[in-house]
Amino acid sequence: MDQKPETTIHDIARKLNISASTVSRALKDNPLISEKTRELIKKTALEMGYRPNIIAASFRTKKTNTIGVIVPLINRHFFSSVISGIEEVAYSEGFTVTISQSNDKYRKEVYITQSLFSNRVDGLILSIGMETLDTSHLKLFSDKNIPLIFFDRPAKDIKAHKIVVDDFKGGYKATRHLVEQGYKRIAHIGGPLNLSIYRDRLEGYLKALEDSGMKADKNLIIHNSLTRDDGTNSINTLMKNSISPDAVFCANDTSALSVIIYIQNSGIKIPEEFGVVGFSNEPFSEVVTPSISTIKQPGFEMGKIAGELLIDQINGKHKQTDFRTIVMPTELIIRNSSKRKSL
Repeated sequence: MDQKPETTIHDIARKLNISASTVSRALKDNPLISEKTRELIKKTALEMGYRPNIIAASFRTKKTNTIGVIVPLINRHFFSSVISGIEEVAYSEGFTVTISQSNDKYRKEVYITQSLFSNRVDGLILSIGMETLDTSHLKLFSDKNIPLIFFDRPAKDIKAHKIVVDDFKGGYKATRHLVEQGYKRIAHIGGPLNLSIYRDRLEGYLKALEDSGMKADKNLIIHNSLTRDDGTNSINTLMKNSISPDAVFCANDTSALSVIIYIQNSGIKIPEEFGVVGFSNEPFSEVVTPSISTIKQPGFEMGKIAGELLIDQINGKHKQTDFRTIVMPTELIIRNSSKRKSL
């Protein structure tokens, strides 16, 4: 079937018996064209199926008014909250957002990054995946002075704005809470140590034990990808130790849920005999039984800040060399999985 030709501003001009330049100005909301005429032209353009040639315009202006966003997992509440914050800012500033997920896979992250670069996005906001050890693919952007913002999981070897949470303090607060609730053998299920967020959460855990006069036991520390299966396998391993834990600080809520299911199936009472604290405050953490104590991250606010910083750079409001690392606070949410003493 033959494809119909694209409607142009000249087609609209002929239909309305006006000049093409008037149509062009009206579609750009030029105030020199009366509001009545602008509305008529826009209505006619819509009826005729007119689509502006974004590619041609981008070559003229060197801008596409498009922002690329890469997250590890879209179905995680924290990442979707960040996306919502980015989109709110982008929409208000006339930008569209192209969202992709890497699924924590290095090769997929590289492919997405190269695709967004080829499609001439004006800037990129991302959180690197668990498998990402080499960040040279991101230098496509930094080498061309295309604005780049990291959130949550930054690349340490690339100069850019970075918006992170205080993971050290989050890990510290979670572990200290378990100590204050009377737990004596506190384990930690953490993420891969190539990512700074999991190193910081581990350091917070270790510091809280030290400040409480408790010695860390390397047999009570496990690192993995923090999936549901990883959580189950980890707690199974920990409970088979000669000295098993009576509490766990998990570096995300997904693994914390796996721990709770395993412990309950083992006939151990939560929180009377075993305590659990997660990280991220996923929506399910409040509705499962028992509800999961966790560390809340300000995802939406992080997304807004990331969007504002990126658009400021795109619009040339700040020099590309004025990079900042913004550390956002966390909040301990105490629920039934760890609350065995009156607070």
